[in-house]
Amino acid sequence: MAKLVSKVYGDALFEVGLEKARLGELEREVLAVKQILLQNPEFDQLMLHPKIDNDAKIKSMESVFKGRISDDCLGLLVIVVTKGRYKELPRIFDYFITRVKEYEKIGIAHVTSAVPLKDDWKKKIEAKLLETTDYVKMEMEFHVDESLIGGLIIRIGDRVVDSSIKSHLVDLTGKLTRISLEA
Repeated sequence: MAKLVSKVYGDALFEVGLEKARLGELEREVLAVKQILLQNPEFDQLMLHPKIDNDAKIKSMESVFKGRISDDCLGLLVIVVTKGRYKELPRIFDYFITRVKEYEKIGIAHVTSAVPLKDDWKKKIEAKLLETTDYVKMEMEFHVDESLIGGLIIRIGDRVVDSSIKSHLVDLTGKLTRISLEA
């Protein structure tokens, strides 16, 4: 359900930005609002408080953001509050940002390895991903998970390539278990 909510609102903002040729500007505003909200958890408490009515929440939202962000972005915030979807705002923002990056052919790759990778390997992985995808640019995020033993797990959106030794061992264990049960 939460994914559907983020998609509906994120798509609506994306379409407005596309129609008005303002995707980049809206993306910057969304990133700024997201950062402001992360730095001010007390504002979240106010916006999520059940005893504060929507009109007061909207007035608070407008007093903070009116004149600082576009009417389109502020309009999204007001609609989200009006519909009681404020707690979905981070996912709405994330979906919108991902959608803009996809439109601009910028991939976001999450690469997990068993050990920290050297810079030359990071560059080789990025180059290979650019070569094998339709993206013109990659935003790379590298993580370390020692339990992988070796190999890599690469995730871009919903696509995952898992060449880790851990997954091969799990797969082998499953096959050996099936063989032993059949014997």
